[in-house]
This record gives sequence, structure tokens and C-alpha cells, in this order.
Amino acid sequence: MVDPEFLSQLIGDIYDAALDSSLWVGVLEQATQFIGGTAAGIYWKDITVQGELHYVYNVEPSSVDAYFKKYIRFDPSLTAQFFFKVGEIYNTTNVLPYDEFVETTFYKEWVKPNGWADHLAATLDKSATSFAQFGVFRNERQGLADDDMRQRMHLLVPHMRRAVSIGNVIDLQKEKAGSLSDALNGLDAGVFLLDKHGHIAFSNIAAQALLDDATILRTVNNNLSAVDPHAAQLLRNVLAAASGGDGAVGVDGVAIPLSSKLGQNWVADILPLTSGARRQIGGRHSAVAAVFVRKVSMAAPYSIEVAVRQFRLTPSEVRVLDAVLKVSGVPKMAETLGISEATVKTHLQNIFGKTGVRRQADLIKLIAADARPFAG
Repeated sequence: MVDPEFLSQLIGDIYDAALDSSLWVGVLEQATQFIGGTAAGIYWKDITVQGELHYVYNVEPSSVDAYFKKYIRFDPSLTAQFFFKVGEIYNTTNVLPYDEFVETTFYKEWVKPNGWADHLAATLDKSATSFAQFGVFRNERQGLADDDMRQRMHLLVPHMRRAVSIGNVIDLQKEKAGSLSDALNGLDAGVFLLDKHGHIAFSNIAAQALLDDATILRTVNNNLSAVDPHAAQLLRNVLAAASGGDGAVGVDGVAIPLSSKLGQNWVADILPLTSGARRQIGGRHSAVAAVFVRKVSMAAPYSIEVAVRQFRLTPSEVRVLDAVLKVSGVPKMAETLGISEATVKTHLQNIFGKTGVRRQADLIKLIAADARPFAG
């Protein structure tokens, strides 16, 4: 059973960490205990097989270094993780069969020595070439992620997404400005402090520029509103909920799209100001929420993703396809993936059958063509 009081406190701590990054380690410890794991982290990875751990709980620094310096390229989950949607929750068995996973170099040389059995994760943000992720490790005694763990993860992920998005925009602990207003005015993102009715208590310079343009946002009797009717209603709903505390905000406030028009890729992240360390900021301005407005990139999808969906490739076939694009020859592919050459050849034959090509060179050309949809 979920303890409502503990959950509410944890959600509040997550939002406090958006303004004070030194709190993230403690938040990850609480989240690990709540979800049912032994360690956790927030990190990013990209298609060049690089990454960085931003915050971590209960993972040895030497293990972190070993992963990003060596074992990230052996991680069988890496390629598949690019295809999960933002907010989607997944574990090892959503990527490949577990009996196949335990035979990989990655499991034998990095996962098992750490005493772990599984990793439940969620994508917090993504682009065409990288993604940010929150993940919780399970040890061998705890076993594979179960439905209860997934449900608890589901309760936290929307709040983690919101906090991380806002934390990437502002970190008041690092700001040396003389006042909150000075700190917010130095941001490129538009920031509004609003009461529960949407009345603007404060707007920074970037926010005022958005109002002057009046394409995405506008004011009606000094109340903030989105030009798009659906976005305006969502914004009103979240602001009304914010006055009830952190838990009341729910999931609707995560990256509210502010326009449905092509090319207007603006979103609003809502930070409640009615609890925890944020109460002082809200009280000073009689505000219940801070609204961070930013423009997001709508870059083309990772090129393999097109082929995966078009030809209905399995997770194991996706790994082999990714290896085809990165290394040359079956022996090198087998070494990179931590599987036998025979297994690589089997997956290649399946891919050839689904795509209609007969050689690796033709397969590379096919994927490259998918990556250039407007080529003549």
C-alpha cells in the first residue's frame, strides 16, 4: 500500500530539488525506497555512445566511471531506449529476453559484479540524438521489476519530469543575483509567477517579450492565458490545483503544449510554490505557481527508429541493426554486442528477410535513405 503522507512529502522534495540541486541525492534515496530498489540515478545518453550521470544514489563512483568509459557501448538496452516515449516506463525484459541478457558481456562484467538484477527506467526528455532518463536498480535478492514497482514509478515520473525540466533552466543556488527578480530576469526562458486565478504577480523580461508578441500567450485583465483554447484550459486547471499543494497538481502540468499550430513548439512547465522551500518564494509574490515557458526542438527522429517501425524489428534485431551502422564485420559486431557470431548471423538473416535486402551494405544504404526523407 502507498503511504499518501510519504508520497506527498516526496513529491514536495522533488519540486524543491528543481530549485536546489544539492537536494537531488536525498530525493533519489527516498525515491529508491518508495519504488522498491537499491540504487538510482538521473543521467543522459546520446547516439555517439556517450553520456553523463547528473545525480546518483548508492552507486560506487568506480562503477559509474566504468560504465561511461567502457561498458556503455556493450549495454544492450541503449539503442532500444531511444524508441521509448517520454514518460514511458520500461525494464530489461522490455528490451530483450532475460535469458539472453544474462549471456551478454554487459551483464557478466558490469551488472552482476554490482549485484544488480534489473533496471526500471523512464525517459524524462528526448531529442533526435539524446535522451534523459531516471532509473532505479534492483539487486539480485529483489529480482526483476514487478507491477507494484511499476505503479510506484508511475506515481513519481511526471513530477520528476517537471522538476528536471525546470532545474535545467534555473538553479537558484548558483545564482548570485541580489533578488529573485534579478535571478529570473537573467533567464532566457519566460517565467511568470501566478496566483490561483492566473493573475500575473511577476514576469521576467523574456516573459514580457512573449506577451508583447501575443502569438502564444496573452493577458486578459492581467491574467495569463494561452492563445490556444485547449492550452488555456489546461493552464487554468493546473493553476487551480497548485493551490492545493504538490500532490494535487498531478500529471496535467507536465510540459503543457501551448500551441497546436505547426512550427509553434512552445511548452509550459509548472512549478508549485505552495509547499516546502518554495513557499517563501510564492508567499513573497502571493503566487501559487511559477510557469516556465520554453521552445522545444522538433528534430527528426533517430534514423533507425523509422526502420524499426516500418519493418517491425524485434529489440534484438534493433541491436544488431545498430551495430551494422557502427562497426564492420560479424566478429566485431558479436564482440560489441556480447553475443555469439551465430546469433548475429541469425538476426541479420531475419533483418534481411524483413527489409528485402541481401547485404549489409544495402542495409546501410536503406537506413541512410530513411534518414534523408527529402532527398531527391
